[in-house]
Amino acid sequence: MPTPPPTPVFLDLAALSLYAFFAFFVFLVFWLHREGKREGYPLVSDRSDRPTFGTIHGFPETPPPKVFRLHYPYGATVTQGQQPERDISDLVIEDPYNGTPITPKGDAMQDGIGAASYAMRADTPDLAFDDNLPKIVPLRAASGWHVPEEDPDPRGKSVTTLDGEMAGTVVDLWVDRSEVILRYLEVEVPSAAAAVAPKRVLVPMFLATVNDEGEVRVLSVTAAQLAAAPGIRKPEQVTLLEEDRISGYFGGGHLHATPERSEPLV
Repeated sequence: MPTPPPTPVFLDLAALSLYAFFAFFVFLVFWLHREGKREGYPLVSDRSDRPTFGTIHGFPETPPPKVFRLHYPYGATVTQGQQPERDISDLVIEDPYNGTPITPKGDAMQDGIGAASYAMRADTPDLAFDDNLPKIVPLRAASGWHVPEEDPDPRGKSVTTLDGEMAGTVVDLWVDRSEVILRYLEVEVPSAAAAVAPKRVLVPMFLATVNDEGEVRVLSVTAAQLAAAPGIRKPEQVTLLEEDRISGYFGGGHLHATPERSEPLV
């Protein structure tokens, strides 16, 4: 009996394309789910007091930490998850159980906790890519930068805080040379002691309002809190750590500035 001819194999391009898409899509979902575990994982179980309950990775496992090469200084690297964390155990009331909201012991804004918290960023200025110089500087140090004539200029104008007090005077504006926007208002606040020179603080531009006459309102802090705001070490330079502390301080004022703000609306 003759052997039947072999069944021909047909390569269906449409089917191959569909299978390739399915394989790519499965890999993509797996990869995205794995990459999504770079923050917040591994989880800590509520039953961590027992040996059988500890850190939870799930499937897939938490990916290994990434190593980031920094723009400046050249050759420096930062490994994900190895940055130092702040110890705030002495600043908050001990949690009665896991998941309890942070309850400050003292002044949350000065301590930098709760809504006023900040990250331990590098204590160096953010640099521009074109010249490796600090990109956030006051206008007095930014050659060629100015406030357009059609825009209000708050320099020399008063700053009013949430308690209605005239808490200081704007002496300069800090510009981001890379983003071409104003970042901070430099405000001079009077010192409590007559023999002490007035203090200068930076107020985030996005937390201040400027009217047509250039007068400034800062509703996140009181006059006393504005005078006690975190300062900067150098008069014409702000570091990433100082920026985070300043932003956290003024942003946290919307919750911690007064007792009424810390209470629920209902």
